[in-house]
Amino acid sequence: MKSIERKHLTTEQQNRNSLDIDAQSIRGILDIINDEDGTIAEKVKNAIPEIEQTVELTTKAIRNGYHVIYVGAGTSGRLGVLDASEMPPTYSVPTDWFNGIIAGGDDALRKSIEGAEDKPEMAVSDLKEFGLSAGDVVIGISTSGAAAYVKSAIEYGQSVGAKTVYLICNEKPYLAAKSDVLIKVDTGPEVITGSTRMKAGTATKMVLNMISTATMVRLGKVYGNLMVDLMAVNDKLVDRGVRIISQLTGLELEESQQALYAADKSVKKAVVMVKNNCSLDEANKLLKDVKGSLRSIIG
Repeated sequence: MKSIERKHLTTEQQNRNSLDIDAQSIRGILDIINDEDGTIAEKVKNAIPEIEQTVELTTKAIRNGYHVIYVGAGTSGRLGVLDASEMPPTYSVPTDWFNGIIAGGDDALRKSIEGAEDKPEMAVSDLKEFGLSAGDVVIGISTSGAAAYVKSAIEYGQSVGAKTVYLICNEKPYLAAKSDVLIKVDTGPEVITGSTRMKAGTATKMVLNMISTATMVRLGKVYGNLMVDLMAVNDKLVDRGVRIISQLTGLELEESQQALYAADKSVKKAVVMVKNNCSLDEANKLLKDVKGSLRSIIG
């Protein structure tokens, strides 16, 4: 019976705009895909109120010493792992602030683990291994809302007192689960029927970018729109860090580079040291007192 019900999910329906895609030229195929992708931003915009609620939860959790855990299967899981893995190098944050758990484990990042999304007990096992606790935030990602693994993760999160978010790309989830926030981005039928790595995947990536980026901004990891909390661990980031320091302090590039190295390659600390004419230890204390907010120190 349930296999029949799945056909009513919008992500499982045929897209009328791509019915003859196999008869199109390469340009025709690409135009169809691009036209459909062009509808996604507006769909995501409609979900901003729920995304805002989610950012309030994630920001509060991290400020209080807890964690954000993305949980998904297949493409959804991979996107969660990707977003989580990019937070430490981008914002110099602890690796456990944002976390990604995918059905089937790390092997599922590179290849399909058949049936992993249909094993709800594994979600509980994976979250127990992580050490999920009250105060954490579980964000379950399932474009169709049909992954038993994700539903189970949300329910287990609720049972231990964690806050929970359900992110789907349909009007409603195929498998309902009680959550604190339900983010619905109804992306409609895919260009290739059922291929949710396409529009639904794009929408998921956009939403996760919004959640993590807005959380980092609220936590003081950005000054203006500058990535001031980056650690200059390679040549590209050294160059970017030097330019940021120069922009914010008025120093020449060579002096800015010296300031960066004097601050152990921390852009934010370098700016504080220059602006306040202080030592690295003093900069550390100033930043600690204002929970890392550069704006609180230099205005």
